[in-house]
Amino acid sequence: MTATRLPGTHALLSDNDGNAQVLAALDSACRDLSLPAHTREMLCHARDALQAASVDAEVARLRYHALFDAVPDPVSIIDEHGIVLDLNKAGMAAYRRPREEIVGQPIHVLNPDLPEDHMAPVWDAVDRGESFVIEVSNMRADGTRFPVEVHSAGFLHDGRKCVVAVARDLSRRREAEVRYRELMEVIDKGIVIQTADGSLVYANSAALRMIGVPGHVPGHPNQRTPRPASEWMVVREDGSEMPAEEYPATRAIREGRLIGSTLLGLYHRPQRKLRWLSVTSVPQYAAGSDRPHQALSMFSDVTALKRDSALFHRVQTLARIGGWEWDRAAARLYLTDVAAGILAQAQLPASIDDMIACLAHDDRARFRRAVDATILEGHGFDLELQGSRADGHAFWVRVIGEAEPGDPGASRITGTLQDITAHKQGQETLRVQARTDPLTGLLNRDAILGELAARMADATLSRVAVLYIDLDRFKMVNDVLGHAAGDALLVTAAQRLRRAVGTEGLIARFGGDEFLVACSTADDPDSPERLADAILDAFAIGFGVEKEEFAVTASIGIARAPDDGESPHALIQSADTAMYASKRRVRNGRQVFTPAMAQSQRDRLRFETQLRHAADNDEFHLVYQPQVDLVSGRIVAAEALIRWRNERLGEMRPDHFISQAESTGDIVRIGLWVLRMACRQVAEWRDAGHGIVRVAVNVSYRQFLGDDLAANVRALLDEYALPGAALELEFTERVLIEDAPETMNTFAQLRAMDVALAIDDFGEGYSALNYLRRLPIQGLKLSQLFVAGVPGNASDVAVCQAVAGIAHSLGLGLVAEGVENEEQRAFLLALGVPVGQGFLFSPGLPADQFALSLGAPGTR
Repeated sequence: MTATRLPGTHALLSDNDGNAQVLAALDSACRDLSLPAHTREMLCHARDALQAASVDAEVARLRYHALFDAVPDPVSIIDEHGIVLDLNKAGMAAYRRPREEIVGQPIHVLNPDLPEDHMAPVWDAVDRGESFVIEVSNMRADGTRFPVEVHSAGFLHDGRKCVVAVARDLSRRREAEVRYRELMEVIDKGIVIQTADGSLVYANSAALRMIGVPGHVPGHPNQRTPRPASEWMVVREDGSEMPAEEYPATRAIREGRLIGSTLLGLYHRPQRKLRWLSVTSVPQYAAGSDRPHQALSMFSDVTALKRDSALFHRVQTLARIGGWEWDRAAARLYLTDVAAGILAQAQLPASIDDMIACLAHDDRARFRRAVDATILEGHGFDLELQGSRADGHAFWVRVIGEAEPGDPGASRITGTLQDITAHKQGQETLRVQARTDPLTGLLNRDAILGELAARMADATLSRVAVLYIDLDRFKMVNDVLGHAAGDALLVTAAQRLRRAVGTEGLIARFGGDEFLVACSTADDPDSPERLADAILDAFAIGFGVEKEEFAVTASIGIARAPDDGESPHALIQSADTAMYASKRRVRNGRQVFTPAMAQSQRDRLRFETQLRHAADNDEFHLVYQPQVDLVSGRIVAAEALIRWRNERLGEMRPDHFISQAESTGDIVRIGLWVLRMACRQVAEWRDAGHGIVRVAVNVSYRQFLGDDLAANVRALLDEYALPGAALELEFTERVLIEDAPETMNTFAQLRAMDVALAIDDFGEGYSALNYLRRLPIQGLKLSQLFVAGVPGNASDVAVCQAVAGIAHSLGLGLVAEGVENEEQRAFLLALGVPVGQGFLFSPGLPADQFALSLGAPGTR
């Protein structure tokens, strides 16, 4: 069967009659006993499948109709040539035409003013993945026009490029704009709009009438009007001249906030006229801007009130305080202009209910109770209340009220109303600062602990999970490029976390490069894993820092309450344990906490403890791997390799404990021990008649930064009476990019002692030839990572050739590590590598066995 498709995309309409005939035929065949049983069974399956497909098609058609016609705005489907394929019910009502008169026609039937190539800019925007927005006039069936804003987006239908266009009728908005302008002209408040430089954009009739001189603006000097300095002076309440930086409009633009109910005097020198104005200025922002570009100032002429009203006299002596009075008998509310300005309601409140309508619901109730108590008991009240102005801005007011003395029925309640928004905002700012990490703007450690404690104490919210996030390789960026670069990376990392987590969890910087995410698992038990995957995806892209790109990934541990912890600290500890398990297993991954991890962490702590005391307990020893001339096989030097033998743990290889010592900082003490033992052994071989055997010792980057390396080496050489040439220090490439003066000074001091300097595992890390050229390096060590693949692996061959070329070009020595077979040795010889070490020649040997390999004393 095939489906019949109308010219539009309204839906796939089933050929009901055809389907019915086929279903009837199949049903009859199913009951025909003369047919073989297997044939009838196949026909019955076909009948059931066709019937189900027909039902599904009808459901899809009805769903499409319902959604398409539910949109309240006209929606049309247009093909790539501008032909209307479909139109919803709202479109038929708006254009006052049936669908049949529009479907199949060019879009000009609705938009007769469109140019011939009108689809070109639409497809340009769609091809860029954007929506196309345009304001045009649409035409109804009777020829009348109405303005619309059309949003167009592209999609594919049956392989055809189509556009869905939604038309929003702008008629009411245009009418509202006209009414707004009319309202601005008839309102009895002066309204002006000014740019940041004081230029007048708009002034309503009331403003010009109040000022009395057209073109001049209160509250801001208009530098483009004639002789402003000579004609006008703005004064404070005390009569002193108000400096320009205090003008309400200036402050509103500078501070980006509403400046409410500022009393100022505007003195016009030629007329010798002083008018007192109560000015409220509101900053206005251009679309997409984060700074105000102009200010709207609304003001009232309060000259008479200031002169005649004792209540206003009190107000003028108190900053931003208005007066109010409620006449219960007349059911009328009286407000001073300042009080009305503080509330900033669209209409002047005529009753107590109107006045408090802008308050929050709970605060309205508090005010009513206070007024009732005043009426019944004669007590006054003093309340701090929160509300929302007509422009949507939140505000705080202090409201004081009391009955007039001697009025037993409290027929009049009088009081003051003070804007305390700035004070409250200051308190809120301090509260936010106390909870916020100043660098990233995320919650800080105390804030997230408080949030977790509150949630875990609430039975309805207690099912929470914590994601403990640690940035991999962050310390390298921070140590090498400095704290400023590290801070910039942390800010970017926080932004990526916000995008990945969205509103699904609380994000906090827990300390250093560690972050926490707390999320609920009540509705979605898998949300922690889903958020962790989103975070890992966000960190998959490298970070640009100081024109360099670094791969800084994340390791994430996940723990759930209450199973993995019944307190915030316990839950976070479990997530931390899981994070370390993830970091050890594979970086840039996630791991869910298990009880076994807790045991593993305890074992790791015991391991750290044993390692910390290993040197004191004489558990370390050195072995020496010969470095041989690849041509003659003669031993030319040795590399000292540390080994650890512990009673509980047994024999430990360096790769099992060196990284742990790096992370705990114990590597500095261990490194000094290795240097001492190596120097002592060289002295013993010398004293035994073997001459001076040069020994290479690996120096940790932490040891290089955290210890006075040159002084320690000098002291050891002096202690064992050794020449500097007896020692070669091997550094990782990380040292190459440490360009601090003290780094260069350390290298210079070591070379002055004649100590050889080499870069270990060259090519594995951050290779920087510029630094290699500038530093006094004598040799490179070709990593066994590359040697292992030669001569069969083309990539490893290319790396080895490149490293050899660098060494030869710069006149550096070159030692190949990990030489295990004759093919590798032959390849390296052909490449011009003079020295190698590896199992082809010998593993690391105890000192006495190494001495035997040197031959009889004095034969070297």
